[in-house]
Amino acid sequence: MQPWCGRHRLVGMRGVLWLVAVLVLAAGCGGAGEGPGCPAIGVRVGVGLTVPPAAGISRATLEACWHGRCVTRPADLMPGTAAGSTTCATGVCSAQQTATGGLQGFVDLPGLPAEPIRVTVRFDDGRPHTTDVTPAWVEPGGPACGQAGPQAQLVVGADREIRPK
Repeated sequence: MQPWCGRHRLVGMRGVLWLVAVLVLAAGCGGAGEGPGCPAIGVRVGVGLTVPPAAGISRATLEACWHGRCVTRPADLMPGTAAGSTTCATGVCSAQQTATGGLQGFVDLPGLPAEPIRVTVRFDDGRPHTTDVTPAWVEPGGPACGQAGPQAQLVVGADREIRPK
């Protein structure tokens, strides 16, 4: 009996169908531009805000405008942290997070373009502080892994003025 005849053909075809199904599913798990070692993580699209210590700011509202459209959202300010002391043992390193005394926030802005936008931030006093910034594409795994979404980062100065980071 030839291998693809009769009962062997049915079993062989089932095996081939399973193999095709597995290959199709495996191919669907990766995204465009992903390669070995690329992280499977999402990236928030929007604008980050860093407030220095002793700025006297406890809340902020951010307005971003592009293409004739403006979006206003609160910036949830949280205690800021930075990487502190680093230790390494047997090829594994770790860093302690330490408080900066400042605040950090992020405003999600779906549809944010990677082109110039105008941002106005209002702090506790309600006064507007405006700047222009160009969000940049974030590449969480490096250029070989592709772009995940645009972000802009702003820093608050001593006079509460904002500037791109």
